[in-house]
Amino acid sequence: MQAKGYLSGFVSIVGSPNAGKSTLMNAFVGQKVAIVTNRPQTTRNRIMGVLTRPDFQIVFTDTPGIHTHKNRLGEYMVKVAYEALNEVEAVLFVTDASIGIKERDEGILKQLKKAKAPVVALINKTDIARPERVQAMEERLAAEGFLRAVLKISAKNGDGLPELEALLRTFLVKGPQYFPDDMVTDQPERVVCAEMIREQALLLLKEEVPHGIGVDIEKMTVREDGVTDVWATIYCERESHKGIVIGRRGAMLKEIGTRARAEMEWMLGTRVNLQLWVKIREDWRNSAGALHMLGYDDKE
Repeated sequence: MQAKGYLSGFVSIVGSPNAGKSTLMNAFVGQKVAIVTNRPQTTRNRIMGVLTRPDFQIVFTDTPGIHTHKNRLGEYMVKVAYEALNEVEAVLFVTDASIGIKERDEGILKQLKKAKAPVVALINKTDIARPERVQAMEERLAAEGFLRAVLKISAKNGDGLPELEALLRTFLVKGPQYFPDDMVTDQPERVVCAEMIREQALLLLKEEVPHGIGVDIEKMTVREDGVTDVWATIYCERESHKGIVIGRRGAMLKEIGTRARAEMEWMLGTRVNLQLWVKIREDWRNSAGALHMLGYDDKE
């Protein structure tokens, strides 16, 4: 039963690619709901993570990293990121303390001045950054009068997250509990499974391949003995990429499947039989039909 005076609200997480947005959301909800790699532009869609406490609920929206787009998929990703600034209770602007505030961050700051919601700047990755750089970033961000607060955190280690949670609670409003207590994301299981496969491809493959990869879950069924069968296709844009994804005697595809299956079994709580195929779909990132098939709603 919902407590009297229950508080709830939506919080958008924005920032440059690889600033640690997905790591932050995963840390808050207590398990992986968004994939995390050291490659930029990992998140392609808007993913909701849910933090539920006895007296409040925060629905986080992890958005794609804001970047200069080179194709229709990139354009869609930036559009999703900026749309996330509307009709929320707060916005978290995540910066990377290991590299400092760059030109792209300055551009995001300029856009955030238009946001109706309060904006909190986060200096992330303080556990691996030089103290003088963190101090310089803190001074730079503090000079922005529209920011409600500037906090130093490490999403990976959890440093500063209790203080951030307490601050976010002050932005919430009286409202309903949008999701059940045990629900940590709004994404269907098949979408999360597809992302788990893509994550392992991002981690294992060469630099020129990952952004040209999409994953489609063809079918998911559960047997009477509890085993979950998953049929999935990895799409790439070139014949040469297909060979790299499959690897010598299928070794790379097998490794991607082995790692992804372990992640799925942990999430689903069942044994998983994962069947993977690799197909070529040229220039799929500029195809509205392909984007829709792979879960990116490219409609205006």
